[in-house]
Amino acid sequence: MRVGVPKEIKVHEYRVGLTPASVAELVAAGHEVVVQTGAGNGIDCPNRAYEKAGATILPDAKAVFDAADMIVKVKEPQPQEIELLRPNQILFTYLHLAADKPQAEGLMKSGATCIAYETVTGRNGSLPLLKPMSEVAGRMSVQVGAHYLEKEQGGRGVLLGGVPGVAPAKVAILGGGVAGVNAAQMAVGMRADVTIYDINMERLAELDMFFSSQIKTAFASRSAIANAVEKAELVIGAVLVPGAAAPKLVTRDMLKTMKRGSVLVDIAIDQGGCFETSHATTHADPVYEVDGVIHYCVANMPGAVARTSAFALNNATLPFALKIANLGVENALKADADLANGLNVSNGKVRHQAVAEALDLKYDPA
Repeated sequence: MRVGVPKEIKVHEYRVGLTPASVAELVAAGHEVVVQTGAGNGIDCPNRAYEKAGATILPDAKAVFDAADMIVKVKEPQPQEIELLRPNQILFTYLHLAADKPQAEGLMKSGATCIAYETVTGRNGSLPLLKPMSEVAGRMSVQVGAHYLEKEQGGRGVLLGGVPGVAPAKVAILGGGVAGVNAAQMAVGMRADVTIYDINMERLAELDMFFSSQIKTAFASRSAIANAVEKAELVIGAVLVPGAAAPKLVTRDMLKTMKRGSVLVDIAIDQGGCFETSHATTHADPVYEVDGVIHYCVANMPGAVARTSAFALNNATLPFALKIANLGVENALKADADLANGLNVSNGKVRHQAVAEALDLKYDPA
């Protein structure tokens, strides 16, 4: 199979679909890899690194899309990239279609076979291709939250960990999944007062055992979230419903009870966000203020630490990319039910039930 790696064009996105090490693995397995010139510059992997790994460098995205049987990316295709897709071509990347009907309709029109990293499953319903970026985003959420709590950034002027004689900031983490746990680890490391909210009591018990006395846990009832939002200096939205739009857990009315200069970080923004007042931002213009509360809603948070993110992502995606290349997409999907769960669109039809329901489109099982 010929695998293509275009340069990412979303604003301030520096990651790349395949690292040179991943290219070398595909080439060793007998496949061809074509890479757009400069695609790896953002992670300090120049063209010569890809050529050394066995890739062919092509001058632009069109040349890559025209040459490849499978396109491997990081972020969802932008409109000009969707135009380059052709029927039965394979697209393997993050899609997050539940919050993006125009993209879904564009992919349907293209006729391409589109497999989304975020809905590929693993053991016990885990999301192995979302996990590395959830780890990065979770850890970053506390880092950026602490930054925007600084007075110079418009924040409340609070040090997350406090100092002797001055209480630490209260951090409320909505969601006890991968992103939430990684956020908690960072916040605990900075000596904040941390509470994780979730609706799964078994998960809360696990977190209670894991963190012991370092955090508090609470059932995520509406009243509990309202109380948390009122008292917290930093609220991190880390909820996820695979393939579906994120639930709006924090309403505009709740926001009005927050302390002025508090910070919301919405990790769920790729899936529409879990705060009613959220809308996607970019690294170039990451925050905005509503009712005196700072909102950080960057839709590709891990892109800020592109090198770490790209290598972590490739560790997870490469085995699946190899399986598709080795077996062909149809055989790979038939052979691996977890990979088949990643199929979102093919032959002009929506193949993932949660995506179809979120977008009010017809669901056609593959």
